[in-house]
Amino acid sequence: MVYEVVTALDGAEVLQRAKRFFAERVPMQAAFPEKAGPTYLLLRGQGGEEIALAATPAAGGTRVRASTLLFDQPLQRFLSTLPWAPDAPASDGSAA
Repeated sequence: MVYEVVTALDGAEVLQRAKRFFAERVPMQAAFPEKAGPTYLLLRGQGGEEIALAATPAAGGTRVRASTLLFDQPLQRFLSTLPWAPDAPASDGSAA
């Protein structure tokens, strides 16, 4: 499933928050960084499942696109913690 939100945070902060969130806030489904770059993060969790995040500049903030097969609920929880960009359309973190 692919999810998308626009946040007021910059991309580096989004990716840093994702690393902390998936390591600390979801102990039964923790995921840890496998690959990372300035605009993306790949986390790997139980059974080798992945969470892929991309954070790129967008009008009024940072567009965050994320995909996963197993971690839908924790991913939606993470995206709901990001502050919306004031000029972006409202988003509920649902599938794009």
